[in-house]
Amino acid sequence: MKILLVGDYGTATGGAEIFTLMLRDGLRRRGHDARLFTSSACPGSTPGQADYECFGTTLWFRALLQTANPWAYWKLRRILMEFKPDVVHVGIFLTQLSPLILPLLKNVPSVYRVHWYRPICLTGTKMMPDRSICSEKPGSICYRKGCLPLRDWLPLTPQMKLLRRWLGVFNLFVANSEFTKSCLIEENIGPVTVITPGVQNRPPRPLLSDPPTVVFAGRLVREKGVDVLLQAFAKVVKLIPEARLFVAGAGSEKKSLKLLIVELGLSNNVSMQGHLSHLEMENRFNDAWVQMVPSLFDEPFGMVAVEAMVRGTAVIASDCGGLIGIVEERRTGFLTPPGDIDALADAILRVLQDRELAERLGATGRQVASTKFTEKKFVNRFIEIYENLLAHNGKAAND
Repeated sequence: MKILLVGDYGTATGGAEIFTLMLRDGLRRRGHDARLFTSSACPGSTPGQADYECFGTTLWFRALLQTANPWAYWKLRRILMEFKPDVVHVGIFLTQLSPLILPLLKNVPSVYRVHWYRPICLTGTKMMPDRSICSEKPGSICYRKGCLPLRDWLPLTPQMKLLRRWLGVFNLFVANSEFTKSCLIEENIGPVTVITPGVQNRPPRPLLSDPPTVVFAGRLVREKGVDVLLQAFAKVVKLIPEARLFVAGAGSEKKSLKLLIVELGLSNNVSMQGHLSHLEMENRFNDAWVQMVPSLFDEPFGMVAVEAMVRGTAVIASDCGGLIGIVEERRTGFLTPPGDIDALADAILRVLQDRELAERLGATGRQVASTKFTEKKFVNRFIEIYENLLAHNGKAAND
């Protein structure tokens, strides 16, 4: 088959982008001609790995470009004429490529893999400024409630209208979790199936050693709940003074989190690692007793939890969203109510005060991940979907 993968970024910097590159490479190993089309924008120092690129930017006018990117339209039009893919697989495209690309897909079997809530929420989080979960339809309320400043709300509102107008070009929507699927169905988006992400296997981590170490990896933004984690960890340190917390990531909350660390008296216990590559993070987290995912919003999936399980690390996560389908209570880790500082502290203490429990949770998590969240299943499941689409739309030009 000839498969064209489409996304905003061709860099291995985020979960969605890593999955797309992994899928392309997995398809190629199975003999398919898989190619990737993205914007030229690079959110970090990592070089792009796309086969085709169009203009993209991370500068201030990105808000306009993601609503209508004419360079994406013309480039994709040319690719479709020259490459003639049997199937087009679209991932995240609303931060660079824009809905302008969608009308080009009306005559090509196409799937849309939904990684987050941007198809149904202008911020992509479904969370209000007061940290409550939003149940409203996108529109003027996104500005009136302070979810978006006027400079972003003005271009993103027509983007959503264009998206809804042209969603019908897709033959199938692929959600990354049952929870994401339910959110799409609530918005009358379908048909929807679920393919959970997979990860490559890796050697198990070494046996746990002192000091007891807690880790977090993710964007430093309010919905990730790092401030809640710090407040819970302050309670932990009172009982386990030698405990350590490593925070990997970058984002808009970095400055306020550093101030909170000082305010809580955690300067000797907490280390802000900054942004780490995937390889750097895995090497740095090899000694972790527990991985934290204290999200305050409904995570569509929660890839960091799966990566921890593959490593053999226990997981403590929020009891919401896609995380519910990953972490098994008391078997691979613990689930706590989002934003509950005391419950989070209690869960951390349970793991750090019982090395045998930490080892057992990690070992079980690794066993579960090695059968449930594999790269092989991830790639093979998409091949099945592509083949089913072609069976209903005519035989592939090149099998």
